[in-house]
Amino acid sequence: MTTTLAPAHRPVRRPTARPALRPWSHLPRRYAVALGVDALGAGLLRPFLLLYGVSVLHLTAGRTGLALTVGLFAGLAAVPLTGRWIDRGARSSAAALALLLRALGVVVLMAADGPVGFTAAVVVLGVGNQSWPTAHAAVVTAVTEGRARDAALAAGRSLRNAGLGLGALIATAVLAGGAGALRTLAAVTGVAFLAAAALTFSLRLSGTRRRAAGRPAATPDAPAAPVAAVRLGVLGIANLPYAFCFDVLEVALPALLVTRLHASAAWASGIFVGNTVLVIAAQVAVVVRLGRRARRSALAGAGLLLAASYLGFWAAGSLGGTAGAIGLVAVAVPYTLGEILYTGSGTALVVASAPPERLGRALARWELSTGLGKALAPAALTALLGVGPGALWGALAAATALGAAAVRRWGPAI
Repeated sequence: MTTTLAPAHRPVRRPTARPALRPWSHLPRRYAVALGVDALGAGLLRPFLLLYGVSVLHLTAGRTGLALTVGLFAGLAAVPLTGRWIDRGARSSAAALALLLRALGVVVLMAADGPVGFTAAVVVLGVGNQSWPTAHAAVVTAVTEGRARDAALAAGRSLRNAGLGLGALIATAVLAGGAGALRTLAAVTGVAFLAAAALTFSLRLSGTRRRAAGRPAATPDAPAAPVAAVRLGVLGIANLPYAFCFDVLEVALPALLVTRLHASAAWASGIFVGNTVLVIAAQVAVVVRLGRRARRSALAGAGLLLAASYLGFWAAGSLGGTAGAIGLVAVAVPYTLGEILYTGSGTALVVASAPPERLGRALARWELSTGLGKALAPAALTALLGVGPGALWGALAAATALGAAAVRRWGPAI
């Protein structure tokens, strides 16, 4: 017998009012502090792991990069385990363990004296880093619901971006101290992760809200009928091209500016800073503003806006020289809006669609597809740019538009 996947129906219930723009009021204060401490610690060290391997441990750049890749894929392999643990009732304990693994990774890093120790450290850090988004979303789900949950998730992303940016600025300022300064940064990061883990574990959240009869409690915008697992699977596959957007600013645009437009690298830095500021400032407001729209529509719209932005980057780059660089800066604004829509609706759609007893596995599949996209993006983007700007931006636009069409037609209608 064959089964066909029919288009999703209209949602039976849709919110009638947007939540107030006070997302932090929905999160425990200790957890909000933990998020800030964790983000600052990650900003102090994460961008400089490569420098730590080269400058402190005197490894070659190639060996250091290989170790970081191993750590990334080891972390992705652990994500499904995190999802299953969440489905067994873990909430704050899963998030606290992810933070503890980061702290442990820093301890191993500081004790390392060669490639084996460095690889072990980045593997432990990778498991903690990749497990964190799934565990964090589960914690937010345990203390909020409906559109307030979407706003809380958006606030967490804004805070994390701010912490990463501030931490990176502090780290840059002290890098003149050389290897000793890098060791100090590692130690401060480890303490930050440990403090965040203690705050998170103290919440002691577990399980899901239940009715007296033992069935999962309904939320204000829950689907009227269970969402088919195949729809969540389609969502994960469609997410793969979306996830490439994160490396466009860090890989594709800098390479295009320097190798094709022969412009200063400062243009790429300016675009990156502008993107970060816009994400921090607008993430929560955009998510709250979209409170009356279906999450599926927002995610599909994000894909179309990203695809249009890629075509805009292609057109701007064809101008060449300074004019091309200015054009890329202009297109980066709608691109950033597309990124905000994507991050603001993707996880929220998965959480709202997944049955409570399979929330962990649904989040794990979503984060696994995001992680795979991020892992594949640098090599894929540079290879496509080697063929030509048309191949790069055309392939990105086509793949992302196809993902958006799949989300709109078959994604959960919530």
